Amino acid sequence: MRSISEQGAAISSTATPDGALAARYMAWGQRRGAMVAMSLVLLIVAAAAVTVQGINETTMGTLALVIVQQASFGQLDLITDEQSARILLYLRLPRVVMAIVAGAALSVSGVLMQAITRNPLVSPYTIGVSSAAGFGASIAIMFGVGLQSAGIYFVPLSAFGFALLCAVCVFSLAWWRGMGAQAMILTGIALMYLFSAMTAAVQFVATEEQLARVVHWTFGSLNGVQWDAVGLCAAVLMVVLPVMQGKAWQLNALTMAGDDVAQSLGMNVRRLRGTVTLLSVVAAASVISFVGVIGFVGLIGPHLARMIIGGDHRFLLPFSAICGAAMLLAADTIGRLAFSPTVFPVGIVVAFVGVPVFLHLIISRKRETFA
Repeated sequence: MRSISEQGAAISSTATPDGALAARYMAWGQRRGAMVAMSLVLLIVAAAAVTVQGINETTMGTLALVIVQQASFGQLDLITDEQSARILLYLRLPRVVMAIVAGAALSVSGVLMQAITRNPLVSPYTIGVSSAAGFGASIAIMFGVGLQSAGIYFVPLSAFGFALLCAVCVFSLAWWRGMGAQAMILTGIALMYLFSAMTAAVQFVATEEQLARVVHWTFGSLNGVQWDAVGLCAAVLMVVLPVMQGKAWQLNALTMAGDDVAQSLGMNVRRLRGTVTLLSVVAAASVISFVGVIGFVGLIGPHLARMIIGGDHRFLLPFSAICGAAMLLAADTIGRLAFSPTVFPVGIVVAFVGVPVFLHLIISRKRETFA
């Protein structure tokens, strides 16, 4: 009969492999968490650096004073250069913050849509949400010019409403009629062409002034962004991201194992898919409603994040938000500074960068990202 110490040693020897595996898994998670945190710090530093760049260059010190003074709600009077402070507060900072918020929201929306369809090539653009928003904005511009009672939110509200309408059509046809993810994607592509054609028809009959406004909106631009729009989009993102972060394990089960396995684990797949659909569409539509059609961020951002940090949604969701924010911030900075004083709309710059990356994604994809 073995002694207690010998039995303990035997138990430890059998438990060591599992303990080592758990330790490696925890270390892996800590490294991924540190990567996300470091990337967020680098994004903040980059945002501060590009904020002070422009025709009227300012300093990081002035930017810090502006932020501190605004954080004190005007109790501290620290600004000496009023012109630079106004440029930073009302022109540069709203634009930079909106680039970060919009890029993050579009990328998170892309991750969520890819999760519920188990297809890495799905984005708000490919399922028609962006085209529907463009048509809604075109209709609002066409019939709402000079309509004072509509207010400044008439165009964004119309774009948001048509984006939601498109999403309802796509997902209802896909699941309420028993069709799968591939049918949903094909339906979205069909609606994308339909709304694009209707937008072109609106442009064909529009006046010269209306046509200029419609075309400018469809380019996608951060020019003239105000703090109220930034606040609304940021509020939506601050709701969507934490809620989806809490469902990261369920998203992992759904994307890696499929509906049947997820249901066997006790998940309500229909409810999860409906919640994810609603929040992803709201996140994308809220951004598109204010800044116009910006493609590829919702597609390329999640893919880059997945290549770098893996497919675990606990880390993929926040890291994809950072990747999307960095991508849109870089595109807007290039459009603003490369041909100064001419400012290129961010949607055009993103397309120039996104198309080659998208083609590379299709050509070099030797296996499915999702089983």
